[in-house]
Amino acid sequence: MSAETIERVETFIVSIPRDVPYLGALRAGESANERGYFVRKGNRTVYPRTDTSVLVKVTTKSGAVGWGETYGIVAPRAVAEIIDDLLGPLLIGRDPRDPVVLHEDQYDLMRVRGFFGGYYVDALAGVDIAVWDLAARLAGMPLVRLLGGMRHERIPAYVSGLPKPTLAERVALAQEWVAKGFDAVKFAAAVADDGEIAEMAALRAGLGAAPKIMVDLHWRYTALEAIKLIDRLNLHDLYFAEAACQPEDIDGQAHVAAAVRCSVALGEEWRTAFEYRPRFIRRCMDIIQPEMGHTGVTEFMKIGRMAETFHCRIIPHASIGIGVFQAASLHAAAALQNVPYHEYQHSIFDKNLRYVTGDMRCERGFFHLPGGVGHGVAPTDDVWKHVVKH
Repeated sequence: MSAETIERVETFIVSIPRDVPYLGALRAGESANERGYFVRKGNRTVYPRTDTSVLVKVTTKSGAVGWGETYGIVAPRAVAEIIDDLLGPLLIGRDPRDPVVLHEDQYDLMRVRGFFGGYYVDALAGVDIAVWDLAARLAGMPLVRLLGGMRHERIPAYVSGLPKPTLAERVALAQEWVAKGFDAVKFAAAVADDGEIAEMAALRAGLGAAPKIMVDLHWRYTALEAIKLIDRLNLHDLYFAEAACQPEDIDGQAHVAAAVRCSVALGEEWRTAFEYRPRFIRRCMDIIQPEMGHTGVTEFMKIGRMAETFHCRIIPHASIGIGVFQAASLHAAAALQNVPYHEYQHSIFDKNLRYVTGDMRCERGFFHLPGGVGHGVAPTDDVWKHVVKH
């Protein structure tokens, strides 16, 4: 057996406390249950009170290590168990320098058992990131070079979320970010307590004409409701509307994209190129938002290349994590052509940088890729204080 075959695959559930929940303080009628989960009434979606994700460590017989991370916001044990019981053992003895082959083989394993999305593909994403990291480290190269080469040494960042309790405070926070050199801000409809129109108008008045303003509509509306709302938001020069109607409603998504006069962004919840393909064909969006924590590197690049053939811009989504899949997302985005921005979840990214090694950072409006080989980061010693037994 070659020294560069996989000998061990391990998972670690990480749960990091937050002073303020994601998207801001809980609203009236919102409270956490005994598991630490709460439901945002604004979008009927469950969130944890902590930053929770699943780390994946892949080790070769020679002792080389690659790190992955996947989306584990709720029920993280489900993802960890899929890797521990199924995916990890089947990787033993395989060569990590074949990352696409390994991903395709593992994707095919559950083809007759509902493999298409959800926790199974999230688990694949974490393993895939770790294998790509390991392959790049074994090659002595940064991940972006293995993905086709570096087109962007730094990537523009948009500020995502304004987690303050009042509209005036949210406007002031947006102004602070613009003063720091950022030229784009996104607000969340789920916590726009005075309504999206008031939020948009106040932000435009507070920021002036130059900065871009986006809105995440959190799948709250029917297509016709969304069209009417977006038309009114666009009076204040909306840059893009995200997630206007429910993700299952492909006809509605296409209707919205055809009717409105600003960009439409979709895709954070889709995990494979197969989910993106019918939306590309129907012209449901002109901006896609692949989430590395859902897709992994292999699918992310398939989706990104497909987007280029449909002349769509790529603005990757960035969700809750310690920074491992964020680093992989930056490397993948840097290898693609039409990437005007990458999402910057400042309330997560900044506070969690202490949990990864390397020089990844976001400042004065730009992400800077972590240097070194692989995706450039690994967990620090501080992470292990927050590992949950499973």
